[in-house]
Amino acid sequence: MNVSMLSGSAVRERILDLLDVPPAVPDFSAGYLDLLPPGEDPPPTIAQRVMESAFLPQIYERIWRPVGFNLAKGWPIGPGTEQERTLARSWLGLGRPGAADRPAATVLDVACGPGNVTRSLAAGVGEGGLVAGLDLAEGMLARAAADTDDPKVGYVRGDAVDLPFRDESFDAVCCFGALYLFEDPWRALDSMVRVLRPGGRLVILTSRRPSLPLSRLGGRALADVAGLRLFGDGEITGFLRTAGLGDIRRRRYPAMQFVGAARP
Repeated sequence: MNVSMLSGSAVRERILDLLDVPPAVPDFSAGYLDLLPPGEDPPPTIAQRVMESAFLPQIYERIWRPVGFNLAKGWPIGPGTEQERTLARSWLGLGRPGAADRPAATVLDVACGPGNVTRSLAAGVGEGGLVAGLDLAEGMLARAAADTDDPKVGYVRGDAVDLPFRDESFDAVCCFGALYLFEDPWRALDSMVRVLRPGGRLVILTSRRPSLPLSRLGGRALADVAGLRLFGDGEITGFLRTAGLGDIRRRRYPAMQFVGAARP
């Protein structure tokens, strides 16, 4: 496990400084800051149990995500993984990897999994920037910490629905492929908006319910059985607009949608 980026580094102190209530004795022993007590009850849905499994982190980056997500985005016509990450950096106001003018932004990757998106976002952040990846699953975070050697990146185990960070503490917030798993996605979105600074940007990649006969009924069945929510075309954008965000933009794919917005 690679914990050099956290052990005695400025990243650890900067992450602690972002917290609403920092722990009296921070626990970085697993390579990430653990803010949750041991022995948490298993997640209540089938989908969340899969995400918590020990096996999924081993295949997530090579098989699970590229195959599942690319099919949902309309492969081979839809964007691939690299196009998706380039779009995320652009909509979040980050720079091109290797560019000299990359901003020293503070970025949050909500439900970061094994850190694939987190590391991609860090490639668009300049010196002095910070990217924090947050997730609930210990196996995912252990893999993320082991696979990350970027000194601008650190990981936190915490609640994605009730983010543990101070108000207006991030320049950019990203949540890829997880919102449809949350028991209360609207509370999670509200929390993401809360931690976003004025002028900051938010990007969401989540499910989309196709406008097809019986799709609403099928979406409800999927939510009831597996815990996977399919969002209608106006649900995410409507919520963000009601929350006061502007510059709302969206790209629709067969079973996914890419949504961006900015806090005034």
